[in-house]
Amino acid sequence: MKKIVTLLIVISVVMACGTSKTVRESKRVIKGEWTLSSVTYNQAGTYAVTLLNDATKECFEGSYWRFIPNNNSGVYTISKTGCAEGDRHFIFTIDEVDAVSGYYDFLLKPTDAKGRSETNAGYRMQLTNLSETMMTWQQTLTVEGRPFVITMNFIK
Repeated sequence: MKKIVTLLIVISVVMACGTSKTVRESKRVIKGEWTLSSVTYNQAGTYAVTLLNDATKECFEGSYWRFIPNNNSGVYTISKTGCAEGDRHFIFTIDEVDAVSGYYDFLLKPTDAKGRSETNAGYRMQLTNLSETMMTWQQTLTVEGRPFVITMNFIK
């Protein structure tokens, strides 16, 4: 009897800690190849922003992204003339919907080709839109005491 109770408890814990159906569905949709079509800001003006501590908005626009959700990895490629061209590897996670905003948390951590991070630094964004053909990320920073929102729009 104790073994049955223990087994039921273990099964309950595993099921409670597993990935939700919504997150699994999001990973299915995100799988594949995307193009970062535009990067916009919520405030007018010219800003010197380095995205993902890597390159400027102009370099990122038109970049090619590939997401492999079965191992939470991916690669993006910058190929614009005048930019540091090449592949950049990353790992990512999609977390449950934030109850306050209604958006998913999307975490991206740059790595080398073998999935190792030199700095262990990552970037948290909100996945505000995800469909079979479009995806939108938003990252909110504080600039001069006000929220500054960077929006990254992808197409599949």
